[in-house]
Amino acid sequence: MYVCICKGITDTQIRAAVQDGANSIREVRNTLGVASQCGKCGILARDIVRESLDSLPGAEQELFYAVT
Repeated sequence: MYVCICKGITDTQIRAAVQDGANSIREVRNTLGVASQCGKCGILARDIVRESLDSLPGAEQELFYAVT
């Protein structure tokens, strides 16, 4: 689906940018230009970035210390 109409950016492109190493909405914006025009897509783009980061292998955070 289109996320950014101004730049013609889709959710698939955002997810691919995260897979290619983008770690934040800022990095995705610098790479794709999403949320750099009118900004109305910023919240949805950020949510897709967060969701994509959470689904990466190894995204689970380790406990600070073991509970015994």
